[in-house]
Amino acid sequence: MSGRPKIERPRGTHDVVPAEMPAWQRVTREIERLCQLYGYRRIVTPVFEDTALFARTSGAGSDVVQKEMYTFSDRSDRSLTLRPEGTAPICRAYVEHGMHRDPQPVKLYTIASMYRYGAPGRGRYREHWQASVEALGSDDPAIDAELIQLYDTLLVRLGVTRYHLELNSIGCRDCRPAYLETLRAWLAEHGDRLDQDTRDKVEVSPLRVFDNYLAKPPTVRDALDEAPKIGESLCAACVDHFAAVRAGLDATGVRYTLVPTLVRGLDYYSRTTFEFIGPTENQNSTITGGGRYDYLVEEIGGPPTPGIGFGAGIERLLIAMAEEGVEVPEGPGTDVFLALDEGAPRDSVARWLSELRRAGIAAETDYAGRSLKGQLTHARRLGAAHIVVVGSDTASLRQPGREDEPIEHAEIVSRLTA
Repeated sequence: MSGRPKIERPRGTHDVVPAEMPAWQRVTREIERLCQLYGYRRIVTPVFEDTALFARTSGAGSDVVQKEMYTFSDRSDRSLTLRPEGTAPICRAYVEHGMHRDPQPVKLYTIASMYRYGAPGRGRYREHWQASVEALGSDDPAIDAELIQLYDTLLVRLGVTRYHLELNSIGCRDCRPAYLETLRAWLAEHGDRLDQDTRDKVEVSPLRVFDNYLAKPPTVRDALDEAPKIGESLCAACVDHFAAVRAGLDATGVRYTLVPTLVRGLDYYSRTTFEFIGPTENQNSTITGGGRYDYLVEEIGGPPTPGIGFGAGIERLLIAMAEEGVEVPEGPGTDVFLALDEGAPRDSVARWLSELRRAGIAAETDYAGRSLKGQLTHARRLGAAHIVVVGSDTASLRQPGREDEPIEHAEIVSRLTA
């Protein structure tokens, strides 16, 4: 071995190796299938964006902006940021490509890598993969319920049963300002019962004191339980909207728990907010979160455009499936293995492999100089359904439970594609 130090993947990242790919593809393909059924079309956005996109939409006081973004200057001294979430880039593309002029709502989704600097842990990576599903251009509460029901259906389809849905409404421009004044006054009066992290949020964004509620010390949670809640201050329009969302979920059999302390950690959320909590017993138990963001598009220079969406971590879905003991079949194996006996014509073998693959048959041969016995062992490891032992002039077909069948070289492809 070389004396040079070994290079390993950066901390907080992970490789998806071939053995893990069947489960990975099971999740992503089911997301793609359901999005198609619900009318969502795929979009791909750049892995990095102008830093202002996230600073303006997420909120300057958010943990994402203050602590977690991967921001850098390029060679032209432009400030760029690796995307920490998928909603703002999709909204940017919606405005930039004039999708607000298309029939509304515009339903979009992406499956992409996201980047947040934080303490790595199980289900928490600095580079992680996420499905972002967004519906832009409608404030109909029915689409809130439909989007939530889509994810609920995804969990059922993936075999995840140990989860629950938490739901809240955090109001709108009309009712939230008065509530924030009431909350700010209460927090100022009871500041001695709060930890420093919670007190730091009061001046910047008091609603965010409830963010990451379960990770707070028990004494702080007890104090916040006594604080005034946004649900007590909703305007009539928000009360009606939230009631219609709940009615839509009731109509499709989606169960939920009302959680008055549930807020999302980004400034762009309004009205409906929700989280699906999985079976993992730690602070990373949220397997998806989302909500309505009726003012985000305006923040980036677009027309007034209501929207709703969610971000679903792929890795956390896989953990939830593993916690449930969901078994995922291995991916498709090798259909045919051409084992080379002494004198086998390599040029002909290469041609046969090409013809078999063109016919849609997964075909392999030996490239490691193994003995015939070693090749047969390797073919069994690959799960080959058919093994053809190729000699200098003839060949034999081996299939489990059958006698070897002699075949001529000229018949190999036609016999295997019959």
